[in-house]
Amino acid sequence: MTTLDSAAIAVIVVAYNSEETLDACLQRLRAAEGVAQIRVIDNASRDSSMDIIQRHALADPRLRFIANPDNPGFAVACNQGATASEAAWLAFVNPDCFVEIDTLVRLRAHAQAHPCALIGADLVDENGLRDAAARRRDPDFTAMLRDPSRSRLGLPLVPTQTVQAVDAVSGALLLLSRVLFARIDGFDAGYRLHAEDLDLCRRARAAGAYVGCANDVRVVHVRGVSSRSRPVFVEWHKHRGLWRYFSKFEAPQRGVFTRLAVFAMIAARWPLAVAKACWRRWKS
Repeated sequence: MTTLDSAAIAVIVVAYNSEETLDACLQRLRAAEGVAQIRVIDNASRDSSMDIIQRHALADPRLRFIANPDNPGFAVACNQGATASEAAWLAFVNPDCFVEIDTLVRLRAHAQAHPCALIGADLVDENGLRDAAARRRDPDFTAMLRDPSRSRLGLPLVPTQTVQAVDAVSGALLLLSRVLFARIDGFDAGYRLHAEDLDLCRRARAAGAYVGCANDVRVVHVRGVSSRSRPVFVEWHKHRGLWRYFSKFEAPQRGVFTRLAVFAMIAARWPLAVAKACWRRWKS
């Protein structure tokens, strides 16, 4: 096992048909300060993602990869990457995120300012528009039944706060200590590719951690690169993830009719979401 100092960062990247952005993502991670290990988990990509990964692995001994023979889901792959590394800090970075040289060390510094913390970044798209998922409140599905606008979980940026306390940050880019990750048993492997970040943040807070978005650390996130080729599959698992989240955290306090109503709401939302995703794919 490699001997690493207490400030070392292991970066975990989960790739699936990510050739469009993966090369640039890995180049930036290899140049980033504080990175001691890079673990890339490929979930059976059918494009050139593995060729890109292997090329970077040959050029940088810090980068190792796991090529899964099938796609076990994002949460499982994140846990694989954490297990395959030893550094004291874990940064989960989507292959469509482009970090700057100091991004991860700045996030680590914010996390170190608290006894126990999980920190995300200010995510923006290529045009500088902020990603609402960077700052979110917990879903309240019963409230959504009364007011559909409550399904929008995004919170506004508070410009006077360098690090803004939130219920949840985006799984596209987050950093936490290995100690905290182990304490909450990592990502819930029951999620396939949506709501696992909401779940992780909620359990981190329940374990006494501070969850915050670093408003002074901006990162470009090109959303949806891996999901464009399979919109029906993606939307199915997104809505399945929402039901799992509700079942874990809210359903035990609700009556049977409320649970049935929430299930119907999620089920009714799925075909509309599929139609929108297919339309966006057709337009692109």
